[in-house]
Amino acid sequence: MSLPLAPAPLTPLTGFPVADVVLDRFIEASKERGLELYAEQEEAILELFAGRNVILNTPTGSGKSLVAAAFHFKAICAGQRSVYTCPIKALVNEKFLSLCREFGPDHVGMMTGDASVNSDAPILCCTAEILANLALAGGERAAAIKVVIMDEFHYYSDAERGYAWQVPLLTMPWTRFLLMSATLGSTEFFEKELTRITHAPTVTVKSDRRPVPLEFEYSETPLVERLAALLEDKRAPVYLVHFTQRAASEAAQSLMSLNVCSKDEKAAIATALEGVRFTSPYGKEVKRWLRHGVGVHHAGLLPKYRILVEQLAQKGLLKLICGTDTLGVGINVPIRTVVFTQLWKYDGKKAAILSVRDFRQVAGRAGRRGFDTVGYVVVQAPEHVIENKRAEEKAAKDPKKKKAAKRSAPDGEVGWDAKTFEKLMVAPSEPLVSRFDVSHGMLLQVLGRDEDGCKVMRQLIADCHETPHKKRGLWKRAFQLFRALLERKIVSWIPVTATGRKLRVNVELQDDFSLHQALSLYLLDTVKLLDRASPDYPYDVLTLCEAIVEDPDQILRQQVSRLKGDAVEQMKAEGIPYEERMEKLETIEHPKPLREFLYDTFNAFAAVHPWVGQENVRPKSIAREMYERYMSFADYVRDYGLQRGEGLLLRHLSQVWKVLAQTVPDDAKTEEVVEMETYFRELIRGIDSSLLEEWERLRDPDYVAAELAGDKPARPSSYDITRDAVAFRRLVRTAIFGFLQEVAARDWESAASRLTTGEALAEGENTLMSPEAKRIEKAFGAYFDARGRFRLDPEGRAAKHTHFAEERDADGVLSWPVAQMLVDKDELNDWEVRFTVSLAESRAQARAVVRFDDAVAIGA
Repeated sequence: MSLPLAPAPLTPLTGFPVADVVLDRFIEASKERGLELYAEQEEAILELFAGRNVILNTPTGSGKSLVAAAFHFKAICAGQRSVYTCPIKALVNEKFLSLCREFGPDHVGMMTGDASVNSDAPILCCTAEILANLALAGGERAAAIKVVIMDEFHYYSDAERGYAWQVPLLTMPWTRFLLMSATLGSTEFFEKELTRITHAPTVTVKSDRRPVPLEFEYSETPLVERLAALLEDKRAPVYLVHFTQRAASEAAQSLMSLNVCSKDEKAAIATALEGVRFTSPYGKEVKRWLRHGVGVHHAGLLPKYRILVEQLAQKGLLKLICGTDTLGVGINVPIRTVVFTQLWKYDGKKAAILSVRDFRQVAGRAGRRGFDTVGYVVVQAPEHVIENKRAEEKAAKDPKKKKAAKRSAPDGEVGWDAKTFEKLMVAPSEPLVSRFDVSHGMLLQVLGRDEDGCKVMRQLIADCHETPHKKRGLWKRAFQLFRALLERKIVSWIPVTATGRKLRVNVELQDDFSLHQALSLYLLDTVKLLDRASPDYPYDVLTLCEAIVEDPDQILRQQVSRLKGDAVEQMKAEGIPYEERMEKLETIEHPKPLREFLYDTFNAFAAVHPWVGQENVRPKSIAREMYERYMSFADYVRDYGLQRGEGLLLRHLSQVWKVLAQTVPDDAKTEEVVEMETYFRELIRGIDSSLLEEWERLRDPDYVAAELAGDKPARPSSYDITRDAVAFRRLVRTAIFGFLQEVAARDWESAASRLTTGEALAEGENTLMSPEAKRIEKAFGAYFDARGRFRLDPEGRAAKHTHFAEERDADGVLSWPVAQMLVDKDELNDWEVRFTVSLAESRAQARAVVRFDDAVAIGA
C-alpha cells in the first residue's frame, strides 16, 4: 500500500543523521498518519536500516510499498540516491506520481525509455531496462545509486526481459537491494548471490498472512447475473479479468444494461469528469462507460485514459473495471472482488492454463487494507458448462420435454473446471528461472566504460545465473556481436589507458545513439545504400526504421482486411468466380514498401553475421502511410477501425520515432528527414502528454495544462524554443500542416483547436461551433468554391511553399508572418494561407504558437 503522506510531503532530515534517528522519524510519521506496522514490515525495515539486503516475499496488500518508502527515506536522509524499478511502464508512471506526492516532486524523477522527467533527482522511478543500462554503463551515475528497490521481482523469469532483473544483481556491489514480490517461491539462491556480490548479509522476510483474507468461489452462474449479485451485496469495486483487450472492451459494452450506479453516484462521476477531454476516436466510448460507472484498463488504451480510470477508481467512483491481467501487476487500483472470466490465456506462442504465479498475482488484488475485512475471488466456470447446467435444470422441471444437445468448449479454448481452480489455490509458485542474454546494447554500455570493458563483459557472463553450457553459448554470441561492432567502427581499439581501457565507442555517433533494436546494425549498413537524390529518400529511411521494430499485429491485420475488402469488390465487378477470388485473397499481405530491397539486403547482412539468428527484417507501412497521406492520429484510427488499439498505434509510432531519432546517423538525415522526425515527435507529444502534465501539477498547484487552459498559458519553460531558428521553423510548419489537415477534412472546430492548444478536439465534443471555427470556415469557403481541395502530399508539403518573414510591432515585439501556398490539383497555386507566429508566446509556452490570419488569393 502507498504511504499517505498528505497534506505535506515527508521532509528529509538534514545533516546525514544516524539510522536510528531516521528510523524513529519514519515510524513517528507513520503513526501520525494512523499506520501501525505489521510484524513483517517492521522486520524488513529494521533489516534494511541495519545495512542488509532484504527479499520481501509477502502477499499482495501486505504493505510492501511502505517498506519501500522507508528505504527511500533512509537513502534521501543520508544524501544517497535510490532507485525504484518495476516491470511495466504503467506501473512506473503510477509509482512515480505516488512518490512525488510522498516526497515532493522535486525529489523524484522518472525514466521509462519513452519519457524522462527530472531524471537526476535523488529518487528515480524507472523500468528494469533503464536500471540495467545504468548498471552496465557504470561510472559515477551508477556508483551514486546506493539503494535499489525491485518490485514485482518475479519478472526475473520473464523470457524476454528477465536479463534486466539479473544485471543489477551482478554489477552493483556497492548497492543494497530490496527485492519484493508476492510470488517468489524459494529464495535461498538469491540470498547467497546477493551476499556474494554485495558482501552484505541478505535476509528473506516471508509470510503467507494477508492483512485482508480472501474468500474463493467457483461460480456456475451466468456472468452478468453474478455481477449483478456482487453489486447488490456491496462487493464492488469489481475487477473483471479478461485475457484479451477485445474481450475487456466488449465486456464493458455488455455491462451498460446493468444498474451499476445510483443517480447521485453518476452525478459524482460527471463532476469528476468536468474539464476532462476525450480527444481521440475511442474517447467517446471510454467516456460513456465511465459515466455509467464502468472502467476499462488495458494496454490498447492511450495512457491518459488508463491513468484516468486509475484516478477515478482511487476516488471510489467506479464499481466495475474490465481489464486484462496487466492490472494485477501492482497498479494502485482499489478492488474488493476479482472475477476471473477464464483460467487460461494465450501468451503469443501457445494457449495454456494460468501459472500459479499469474493466478495469485491477479487474485491478490482483492481486498483493501483499511476498507475491507475480506477480499473476494470469483472464478467463472466455462460458459458452455454454465449453459449446459441451465439447460439441465430447465429440463428437470419438465421431464416430458426432449433434452437439448449439450454444448462443448469452442475450438482453441483450453478446458478448465473446479479442480483446476482448486489446484491453483493451493499449489506453490513455480521456481524462478534465469533468462540472461547478451545484446548490442549491453556490449556498447559495457565497452563504453572507462576501464577494460572486455574484462567486465567476461566477468558478467561468468557471474550470470545460467548453466555452464548456456554460458558457453553466451560467450560465443558476445564475441560475434563484438566483432560486428568492430567491423562497423562503432567501437574501435585505442592505446591502453591508465584505467585499463582498450576500446572506445565511436565518438562520431550522436549522444543519444541507440542500438536497442536487434537489427540496428542492419539499419546502419543499409541506410547508406539508399538513393539520397530520390524524392522518396525520406520515406525510404522511415521504411527502414519501421522494418526493424516489432510488428503491431492488430494494425497489420486491419490493413490486410481493408485490402481484401477492396479486392473483393473489384473482383466481383470483374466477374471473377468465387473460388478464384478466394485463392487470390489468400495471397494478399499488408503493404511492404521496398520489399525486395529489404529482403535482399538483409539476407546478405545475415549471411556474414551469424549472431542474427532468428531475427528477421519486417517490412510494413504504418508510420510511412500516415506521413505520405498526412493523416492525423484520429484519421488513421478511424480509417482502420483501431479504436480499441489506440495505445498500440501510439506505441508503434513512438518506437519508430525513437529509431529515427536515435539510431539513424546524423549524416544520413537530410532536411526532409529531420522535418519528418520533428513531425512524429510533435504528433506523439500531442496525442498524450498526461504524465508530464500531472508532474507539473504536483510541482505547481497553479499550473494549468495547455490541454485544459484554452488561451491561458501553461507553466513557463526556462528553455527558449525559438533559439534554434531552423528547428523552430520545422515546428511552425508542423503546426501549420496539422491545421490544414483539419481544414481539408472540413473539421473547423478541430482546426481552431490545433492552433490554440496543439491538439484536435474529439468528434462530437462540442455541439455549437466556436467563433474562431466559424471564422476559419468562412475564410476557406471561397477557396473551396474556387479550387475544390488542396494537396497535402509531399509536393503540397514541400518547404519551398512556406515563406517566412520578420516584423516588429509598435512596441518592438518580434513576430514572424508566414505565408503557406496551397497547392491545388491543377497546380495553379494561386492561393495562400497567412499566419502569424508569436515568438514571445512560443518561448513562454515552449511550443510553436501560431495564429491563423486569413486565406486569400495571391495578389488580393
